[in-house]
Amino acid sequence: MLDANRIFPEPELPDGRALLAEGRALARDWQVGPCPFLTEHGVASEAEHKRRAMADGRITHHAQIGYRELEKSCRAYREIHAAVAAAGFDVDRYGICLDWSMGYTAAMRGEMGRGTGLVMRGPEDFVTLTGQAPVAPHFGDFVMGFPAAVENTQAALAAGATAIGNLGQYFTFRMPHVDDDVGTTAETVKALGLCAAQPVEVIIHSNIDDGFAAHFADLACCLGSVLLERHVVESLVGGRIGFCFGHHFSEPLTRLAFQRALAIAVEPPGTMVYGNTVAYRSTQGGNFASLASYLLVDVIGQRTRPTGHAVNAVPVTENERIPDIDEVIDAQVFAGRLCEHAGDWSALVDVERADAVAAEIVAGGRTFRDRVLTGLAAGGVDVDDPLQVLLAMRRVGAKRLEELYGPGAPAPERPRGRAPVVPATTLVELERSAARYLGAVPTPVRARIASTGIRVCIATTDVHEHGKTLLEQVLAPLGVDLVDAGTSVDPDDLATLAAEKRVDLIALSTYNGVALRYVEALKRELATRGLEVPVLVGGRLNQIPDGSNSSLPVDVTAELARAGAVPCTGVEAMIEILGRMGGDAAEPAAASPHHDTTSAGPAP
Repeated sequence: MLDANRIFPEPELPDGRALLAEGRALARDWQVGPCPFLTEHGVASEAEHKRRAMADGRITHHAQIGYRELEKSCRAYREIHAAVAAAGFDVDRYGICLDWSMGYTAAMRGEMGRGTGLVMRGPEDFVTLTGQAPVAPHFGDFVMGFPAAVENTQAALAAGATAIGNLGQYFTFRMPHVDDDVGTTAETVKALGLCAAQPVEVIIHSNIDDGFAAHFADLACCLGSVLLERHVVESLVGGRIGFCFGHHFSEPLTRLAFQRALAIAVEPPGTMVYGNTVAYRSTQGGNFASLASYLLVDVIGQRTRPTGHAVNAVPVTENERIPDIDEVIDAQVFAGRLCEHAGDWSALVDVERADAVAAEIVAGGRTFRDRVLTGLAAGGVDVDDPLQVLLAMRRVGAKRLEELYGPGAPAPERPRGRAPVVPATTLVELERSAARYLGAVPTPVRARIASTGIRVCIATTDVHEHGKTLLEQVLAPLGVDLVDAGTSVDPDDLATLAAEKRVDLIALSTYNGVALRYVEALKRELATRGLEVPVLVGGRLNQIPDGSNSSLPVDVTAELARAGAVPCTGVEAMIEILGRMGGDAAEPAAASPHHDTTSAGPAP
């Protein structure tokens, strides 16, 4: 059912084993350097520190930092550690939020845009940052899986980092204007070899929620993707891998069960359990309830079956903007205090039920892994070559792999055509949200929309696609003709597709702080093709202003409207606009649609 000649149409591919050897050779010149964390704790790696904590029964803590300016990021590195320590608690590791543009090589970066994260000029900036406090540096995003994989890995190692990722992003993220996935894969394999050849243990980090896990309907397939990545990193490369999950695990039982499934499937320690950020749909005060809800599950998981995953208290402002330093401190102190309270809660939790669900996830995951490797091999993919396995998985994609090899029984009426062993909570929530919106549409409005024959092109500016998925599940039953432009689509490609398909509307979902720049580029591309297609944009409508001294993004809704787009307020507004188009109105005229992160479910 898979054919290597179709997966790899290139006349020739680089040899993955040779690339590994090339990466290993780089370790002669690039090795893990000193940093205050390693020195003060007297450890050779973060993994050693975590094993000590597990032996002592201590839960480790993770915080995310990384403001646009290096100076503020350095200040955050110092101040958060000092303030949390003064409150009597620990922050063990920082996830450094590099800007998405760091995925480009340094030579390419100047020609591209940038988002809301931190841009480093070279290894010296990495070293400066990690030298600010005795906290483990975790370079998790935009390193592995990107054109700059090797140069960013070299800099991270030199700065004392022994947890480097994010391999999960390799499978789903695409850098704008970079179509060479073979070259990207080759750089990733070399970076993996460099890490595996270090004289100390370096964990290759993979956030599965940034990878295939967000696209599967079955948690067994999520665990299966973990096992496939482990096959590549540990069996083929000879390195160590650790996994993160959590963004999309909203239901407490399956969140706890997946933590326990990882304990069975992968040798500890893991990296961290990320916060359930899709639950942040309220005010800041209301979001504290969501913070306590997921954090308590994670703390109990580490109390009852330690895996070394650091718990992550996400500031309650996360769904609005990048949290400031004091808000990160508040969240960390909250987590420390909650750990003190949580000791007596474990007795109230039915861990046996969670273990039963975990066993189902593990069994299904192993089936999925074996079926995928067998299917790839039968199709002619060399499953002993890391480049071929990685590239084949990326090109085939999560949805097709689940359709072909998922462990669930055939069920044509279900997503991916299979009954999930354990349903993924993200898709369940999206289905419920879609049903709620559809249920509120009056019958006459449904009829008007269906009668228009309107064609809507749906796309995202980046990898975050939940808003897009929600729209698809709402609009298709209303009879809207959908054109799927995909995720991380370049403005020129989107405009070309809109012209080819003669679409009536473009519905654009955005998240990574590029809303205004993207819309301006898209409107230029549409104009060059003589198109006046309305552009409806929703999601996180912010951007850091040029010359900002705060490194914090600001709302650009008004600017988007002046640029000729229709800013979003919610799915209901889009339905209203489509209903008007079925009546007397020819096109949208007021602030409108798409996906609102505070009311319509998971972030776009």
